[in-house]
Amino acid sequence: MENKLLYKGKSKSVYAGEQSDTCIMEYRNSATAGNGAKKAELEGKGALNAEITTILYRYLENNGIETHYIKTLDATRMLVKKVDIIQVEVIVRNIAAGGFSKKYGVPEGTPLKNTVLEFCLKSDEYGDPMMNESQITALGIASQEDLDILKNTALRVNNLLSSLFDRCGIILVDFKLEFGRYNGKIILADEISPDSCRFWDKATGDKMDKDRFRRDLGDVLGAYREVLRRLKNAQQV
Repeated sequence: MENKLLYKGKSKSVYAGEQSDTCIMEYRNSATAGNGAKKAELEGKGALNAEITTILYRYLENNGIETHYIKTLDATRMLVKKVDIIQVEVIVRNIAAGGFSKKYGVPEGTPLKNTVLEFCLKSDEYGDPMMNESQITALGIASQEDLDILKNTALRVNNLLSSLFDRCGIILVDFKLEFGRYNGKIILADEISPDSCRFWDKATGDKMDKDRFRRDLGDVLGAYREVLRRLKNAQQV
């Protein structure tokens, strides 16, 4: 019997697990941009993102960050803890890029004097609008205590990932995190991959993430494969 489909997002599908407190997350080959306005199928992308996320979540777990990851089932599927997703996306920015540059008129690539944390409502219908902490607490989406956990965890993740990617010759420009509640505790969920991060080559500045798809730069999968290759090499050092 096939597992019941619980949720189908832009690039991942979530199915019920064998146990009630687990789910199966499947990474698909779908690529989207502009809140789904631009779409394509990139053969092999799902497997690349699944393997990259697996490496990064194991690394974070080994460094004290609890995630929803349990184990890898095959090339595109992983078993995860079933969480109640908090409807707030946390964006961590180290360097001005993308929407931040457009919104505030800051040239892309400008180093930021401190790490920027942004909150967005997790809503495709409303285009994931930015929210401040008082709006989030006023609507009951999360408490101030919850937000403090999200912020502190996001900054710890940033320090850990920035260090890892630096060893890979990659600049971690910015990235998005999602969190969920599991047995009363807030843990990291969703994915960390070139779909949800901006990676720039440290030597050349070349983009190694979904901006290659967003901006029609070409060789999207080649960039993802290079990120994976460098992560594997870093593990062996």
